[in-house]
Amino acid sequence: MHTQTMSRADFRITEPIKREIVRIVDERIRENYVTREDFSELKTIVRDIGIEVKELAEAQKELSSAQKELSLAQKELAEAQKRTEIKVEELTVAQKELAEAQKRTEIEIEKMAFEIRGLAKGLKDTRVELGGLQKSVSYGFENEAYRMLPALLKERYGIEIEKRLVRAKIRGKEINIFGRGRMDGKEIMLVGEVQLRLDEIRKKDKEGIFADLEEKVELVKGEYQADVVRLLIAHFATTGFITEAEKKGIIVVQTFEW
Repeated sequence: MHTQTMSRADFRITEPIKREIVRIVDERIRENYVTREDFSELKTIVRDIGIEVKELAEAQKELSSAQKELSLAQKELAEAQKRTEIKVEELTVAQKELAEAQKRTEIEIEKMAFEIRGLAKGLKDTRVELGGLQKSVSYGFENEAYRMLPALLKERYGIEIEKRLVRAKIRGKEINIFGRGRMDGKEIMLVGEVQLRLDEIRKKDKEGIFADLEEKVELVKGEYQADVVRLLIAHFATTGFITEAEKKGIIVVQTFEW
């Protein structure tokens, strides 16, 4: 069999082939054709994408930093919570100790209250005893005054006692020294009070002594038509008190004077 070989020189581009090649090329160009405007728009899109990618990277970096700060804050919060738990535990212990101390204090207060009640009772009893003693002293003092005053009043003030001095009650009020006498030929009534001491007493108490005596004087005046001589008998009286009493027409007699 004879084989016929075709050389390059034998290949010829015919017109139909040429047209077909041009058609195929044009078609391929049309399929892949990109205008300048398309390319510019593409560049803009690529640039925007780059910017967004950069911004995304920055945001991711900030997010990573925030996550780091959050992790640190969580760690600090955990430590603070641990410290708080320790403080709460210490506070619980302190509260327990305080409750125990308060309980001990209440027991001590109860003991103290019991002792105070005992002291109060003792003080009350002492006051009762002192009151009774003072009353006994006052009665003894008054009894001595009944015996000693007549001579002193006659010698110093010219007052003669017609009947012995007594303790009397006028309209419900007790009068320590009560009697009838004469002075300068006139009938008089004597009204007196006994005080153990008339020294450094408060102004209010002093005014109370004067007012009490004057009230009893008025009661006697209402019962007897006579002048009244006012008396205050004391174991001791200050000069100031005596001066003030004398201005009110009151005779002050101290025990050492008889």
